[in-house]
Amino acid sequence: MKCGLSTTHPLRNDELRALRVWFTQRARMNPNTKALFVSERRQPLSRKTAWVLIRDYGRAADLAIASHPHMLRHACGYALADQGADTRLIQDYLGHRNIQHTVQYTATNPARFERLWR
Repeated sequence: MKCGLSTTHPLRNDELRALRVWFTQRARMNPNTKALFVSERRQPLSRKTAWVLIRDYGRAADLAIASHPHMLRHACGYALADQGADTRLIQDYLGHRNIQHTVQYTATNPARFERLWR
């Protein structure tokens, strides 16, 4: 644990719609679970299984580096930067106490300079 800040992320309408569809499908698979994800055996998906799936999908995609669940968090930071979010907003969204942990996302995005020339 890096002692980051606790944040709450609102869900967008498209995300809410996708979750509603999934909850209907999941209820058919196992109506007695409150787990968000379930395995093929219709039981709550374990952290280890999620980790292994992400690793295996990365291998199947022939990624140059080994993939792991934390990469999804990094992908979120880069996606926010690509959408034009400023560093402070990304810092708050990811719950970073130190801005130095956030600058990696915006430093690689050349679009951050575009508004200088408008």
